[in-house]
Amino acid sequence: MIGTFADDTAILTSYTNVLQASTTLQEYLHIFNRWLQKWKIKVNETKSSYLTFTLRNDPSPLIYLNEVVIPPAKTVKYLGLHLDTKLNWREHITKKRKQMDLRYKELYWLLGRSSHLSINNKLLLYKTVIAPIWTYGLELSGCASKSNIATIQRFPSKLLVLRAIVNAPWYITNAMIHSDLGIPTVQDVIHDRSNKHRAKLQSHPNPLLQTISRDNIPRRLKRRWPTYL
Repeated sequence: MIGTFADDTAILTSYTNVLQASTTLQEYLHIFNRWLQKWKIKVNETKSSYLTFTLRNDPSPLIYLNEVVIPPAKTVKYLGLHLDTKLNWREHITKKRKQMDLRYKELYWLLGRSSHLSINNKLLLYKTVIAPIWTYGLELSGCASKSNIATIQRFPSKLLVLRAIVNAPWYITNAMIHSDLGIPTVQDVIHDRSNKHRAKLQSHPNPLLQTISRDNIPRRLKRRWPTYL
């Protein structure tokens, strides 16, 4: 299967055996390389990445494109999502957390307690600048473990973003701040967005996407969807 978006191309193959999956992928890369040569398209092989999604510790064989080894990776970034070998989303959430920390430091002079900006304008900045960082791709990354989800939840609460916006004293709970500001918790956002995403998949004209929303997909170990939360 090939997934393309703008200048990003992802080639995927699946099999129960890592060796067979790698062999199938290598056979296609030979065909792909002939297509590149025919149309005189130059690919930077060193900027490509090869990632195996598996819970096993079996080593994956090397993959070649144009007789150049594609570097194997533990994580890759594709369309803003950081994918790791076990799909636990830990790397993705860690990156998003650091990105939110950096963005909050840049806007502290506007969102901090000493800022004279109105609460409505502070909330507008939070919703348009900071919130989109952790909500992007939440329909998929929302199935991460509770500890990883808590990493996101602690940012808008205990790292004083929302508390700084309203200049709340220490005895005001985070739940009260969420309620008074009308800001849903991370778990609420995950549940709402994943339900909407799943409803769209069920009515999507692409039959490949329709199969994703079905409940008869083989479950491995404790696989869960965000809608189960």
